[in-house]
Amino acid sequence: MTTPHYPPAGYGVSDKSKVVAGVLGIVLGGFGVGRFYMGDTKTGALQLVVTLVTCGLGSLWGTIDGILILINGGVDGQGRPLRD
Repeated sequence: MTTPHYPPAGYGVSDKSKVVAGVLGIVLGGFGVGRFYMGDTKTGALQLVVTLVTCGLGSLWGTIDGILILINGGVDGQGRPLRD
């Protein structure tokens, strides 16, 4: 009996959309919602903390991050590229 072959982590394309991740980043980026959607919980939590500590000024990070995701794409929490 042979063991099943599973593709390595990061193989294939993500089930997450770069358009949804980008729009969430632009609209709710200060709360890290775009990164939470992508499965990148550490960066999402960091964006939330920075926004709270800077009394909202840090939300620019999430907005710029959302724009860059729309332009360049990105990867999900497992390292797979986001689908178009």
